[in-house]
Amino acid sequence: MERSGILCAGAWCVDHNFRIEHWPEEESLAKIITESFHGGCPGHNMSSALKRLGAPFPVEGMGLLGDDADGRFLLKICDDLGIERSALEIRPSVKTARTLAMTAIPTGKRTFFYSGGAHAAQTPDDFDFNRTAARIAHLGLPGVHEILDMPWKDEASGWIAVLRKARAAGLKTNMELVSLEPEIIRAVTLPLLPWLDTLICNDHEAGALASIETVKDGIADAGACRAAAEHLMQATNLSLLAVHFPKGAVAMTRDGTVIEHPSVNVPQAAVVGSNGAGDCFAAGMLFGHHEGWDLKQTVQLAHASSAASLRSASTTESVLPWKDCLALAGKWGWRT
Repeated sequence: MERSGILCAGAWCVDHNFRIEHWPEEESLAKIITESFHGGCPGHNMSSALKRLGAPFPVEGMGLLGDDADGRFLLKICDDLGIERSALEIRPSVKTARTLAMTAIPTGKRTFFYSGGAHAAQTPDDFDFNRTAARIAHLGLPGVHEILDMPWKDEASGWIAVLRKARAAGLKTNMELVSLEPEIIRAVTLPLLPWLDTLICNDHEAGALASIETVKDGIADAGACRAAAEHLMQATNLSLLAVHFPKGAVAMTRDGTVIEHPSVNVPQAAVVGSNGAGDCFAAGMLFGHHEGWDLKQTVQLAHASSAASLRSASTTESVLPWKDCLALAGKWGWRT
């Protein structure tokens, strides 16, 4: 069977986004300026970003939702965008996962309050990869799934059981991480690396995995990010690795190709919110990787997709077709 497409499995949630006048001290008040509701988490964010980029290949969803308003909201997004969602299960006994995302207007920084819901109920038995003809399985988020993060039967974790099933079914595997404490990232993710074909992560996550300080005084060190990427490529069998940070990214392939590329010089006035920007970077990377683009063009699309996403409070709604994303990046220019 000739495989094509990307299956976005695992974590699906609804982001309840709030822009607040400032970040308050405890036992004080901050006014909510705007509020909105959008799809979130890697399953939704990757699939919707790929469809908005105009992916010329199938995009599928797989996961667990509750029989509630948030679950129905996610199903409608799939239907509106053309995401194949027959493997998104509705289970009345659980609630759809949700995140309250608070963005402080003066700084643009986000704080998340997460309710796991269906994520806490997922087990490896909920993943059936024999029903898809996709080429790549995109999964996430290790560290916030109560059952998948724990040992499962004869496996060290439920995630390994899931990744083993995906590999056995003939899929390549990619995983989205979450920026938890470094020791947690190492504990839940290092055992998974032998089961991944590609990894796209941020500066904090790469540094945690490589035990290298990549962020100093709140600023990413590009050289340290490259060192972390080199360490991970040497320690694994990944075919593709990308580490992104606010001012750029470094990407490497198993054949020795290395690309360091600055990010898009987005005008501050155009930035509405950064929620999902990392997911949109990953979507651009997997888009180009799936289509066999050269690494430089792939990284440029990743940056352009991420930049376009900054223009809305949602994770993906301002992402444009891929040619338009690249044109927008060309208009704004690259950081120097």
